[in-house]
Amino acid sequence: MSTAAAAAPPPETIEHVVLFKVKETAEPSGVQSMLSSLNALVSLDPVLHLSAAPIHRLKSSPIPFTHLLHCRYSSKDGLKAYAVHPSHVAAVKERVLPVCDDVMAVDWVARDLLGLVVPPPGSAVRLSFLKLKEGSAAEAKDEILRVIGGVKEKFEEIQQLTVGENFSPERAKGYSIASLAVFPGVGEIDSMDAKGELVSSEKDKVREHLESVIVLDFVVPSSQSASL
Repeated sequence: MSTAAAAAPPPETIEHVVLFKVKETAEPSGVQSMLSSLNALVSLDPVLHLSAAPIHRLKSSPIPFTHLLHCRYSSKDGLKAYAVHPSHVAAVKERVLPVCDDVMAVDWVARDLLGLVVPPPGSAVRLSFLKLKEGSAAEAKDEILRVIGGVKEKFEEIQQLTVGENFSPERAKGYSIASLAVFPGVGEIDSMDAKGELVSSEKDKVREHLESVIVLDFVVPSSQSASL
């Protein structure tokens, strides 16, 4: 990872998120090995940011995911280079697949990212993935993107927000819109959620178009503290 990655973001940032459901029979040492192997991939040249961690709170999901990986790249080519890199291929084959029984991945473009490319350790992140009802019009998708993109103006707790349309449908299980909001910590997420009426009013603007929603929170680990 370039040291410049912690400073100004590129004009176009690629968000890459992978959700993992660890097997109930997986040994804790195997799960820790998975996280350590994934976090070691931060050293690969295409990577601007990478963190693998347990899910802190799964607020809504039809699948009980347990862990996640969040990466950022400066281009789709960077993501492609990461995907085929021997170190990444080996980590998936030797450390991820043996302990997981379900995986989901979503990629989107974050244009004009404001703030740091690398969220500071201890930051809390809320991820949301939306599956639209079959036959939803393009106008509905545009409206959802507009509503989510305007959330940051309504909640002062959010430090950074990206939203976009998934461009890698193969492993996304039908979820086509994604958003990622960075907060100083879990307390700020709780503060936002406590504004129940305002939160509900924002959800109501898009609810009719949605078939399924995944919402989860995680805490950005330090390179030393990523663990079970």
